[in-house]
Amino acid sequence: MAKYAFFFSYTPEAWASMMKNPTDRTAAARQVVEALGGTLESYYWMFGEYDGFAILDGPDSISSGAGSIAVASTGTLSKSVTVQLFDADDQAALLEGAKTALSSYAPPTG
Repeated sequence: MAKYAFFFSYTPEAWASMMKNPTDRTAAARQVVEALGGTLESYYWMFGEYDGFAILDGPDSISSGAGSIAVASTGTLSKSVTVQLFDADDQAALLEGAKTALSSYAPPTG
């Protein structure tokens, strides 16, 4: 499984609704992730550019993208970004792949 970070910000209407009727948003996020065959590792709210983020393991980028689209389609988010994360084992493979690609790449010349 691949690991993803999902950054999100709520709309003012979503904040008002949650203040009026507080619910466990972690449970809601877990349901979406598990419905697509993944697991939710963590879910946080925060200050800054985004209101929160979740770390999840997903079976593939299609499933993770589908979850992002599903949540975004509800209109409760003002913005969201999903990014794939790479652990130490992945980093070595990425660097090796970059080394191979670089050996066949011809940069533009002036």
